[in-house]
Amino acid sequence: MGTEKINRLKIVLVEQGKTGKWLAGQLGKNEATVSRWCSYTSQPSLEMLMKIAELLNVDSRDLIISRK
Repeated sequence: MGTEKINRLKIVLVEQGKTGKWLAGQLGKNEATVSRWCSYTSQPSLEMLMKIAELLNVDSRDLIISRK
């Protein structure tokens, strides 16, 4: 089974011209953690997604891939 793409974090970072390194610094997280989120190896918690959305000035729903 492949890695399921659940979040749009990498896409939104690219759209905004920001890097995983920048996001890691803003959140006080390790760059490797953000890299795992962007490569779908692991997922940020809902609370963390809310913090990320606030930092990127986007709706938290913009960070999640819709399953409709």
